[in-house]
Amino acid sequence: MGFMKVVKNKAYYKGFQCKKRRRHEGKTDYKQRRNMVKQAKNKYNSPKYRLVVRFTNKKVICQIVYATIQGDRTVCQATSADLAKYGISCGLSNYATTYATGLLVARRLLKTYGMDGDFKGQEEINGEEYHVEDDESERKPFKVHLDVGLVRTSIGSRVFAALKGAADGGLHVPHSAKNFPGYKAPDEKGAEPEYDAEVHKDRIFGKHVQEYMEMLEEEDPEKYAAHFSHFIKAGIGPDGLEDMYKNAHEKIKADPTYEPKPKKTVENTRKGKMITTGGGNKYQRNVKLTLKQRREKVRQKIATAQAKALKAAEADDE
Repeated sequence: MGFMKVVKNKAYYKGFQCKKRRRHEGKTDYKQRRNMVKQAKNKYNSPKYRLVVRFTNKKVICQIVYATIQGDRTVCQATSADLAKYGISCGLSNYATTYATGLLVARRLLKTYGMDGDFKGQEEINGEEYHVEDDESERKPFKVHLDVGLVRTSIGSRVFAALKGAADGGLHVPHSAKNFPGYKAPDEKGAEPEYDAEVHKDRIFGKHVQEYMEMLEEEDPEKYAAHFSHFIKAGIGPDGLEDMYKNAHEKIKADPTYEPKPKKTVENTRKGKMITTGGGNKYQRNVKLTLKQRREKVRQKIATAQAKALKAAEADDE
């Protein structure tokens, strides 16, 4: 039998170091994060802001974040659930809604810092390339970098809808049009690429969803009723999608402020061991005994046990 070298021996495991928790959970790409948060030393501790875009199964979350030694700090947030105030109550994770969420977080941030008057953003949403830094202004625009997390950055990805919304909203987000829908790479080396803004505009206003709705409504009404139940419940048909998004964009620009929900006051009443909630529900919660009461309880248990043992011993003697 030939000689076999043990590679993973005791010395190997002594030098082994576990990956960071969010790395082995597959939540954070630390190489990407380091490149995004590191700042030039001559910036003198000035924060480097990121436009963080994350998707859940039901909604989109857009945040403006900067990193510190203690952890990340969020200065502004908008989710697609906030769009119900502006008339978008369904389809909260598609491309058009992601664009509206990016637009909302941009206008909300600029209003927070009093910059909304200087940077109006794109007046007409038409899918054309727009860079706020090209406009003439005495103040510098608010600069953020797109943080996509672990999402694949393929052409037409929803993360770029949030980027486009934030850029049209008046934030300086360094980008090019090569990741937007409607972009076509050059066929030959040295040729000019093509960018069809109309294709991107159709995505921003949900035309792809509208076409799918119309197709399902004609060919499979049962599937249409199941897939678009929230749209049907809200009274939104295929023809009303574009107007819904247009009206939402105008309302967002008019008033992007966040209105917190009123806090609910919980009033419970207690009678002995029974507690009655404000909603009328009842449940039992025993009163906590004092030290003296607990010792007395133990003494009674011991006395009862001794009495039973004594009674049993007398019965055996008889």
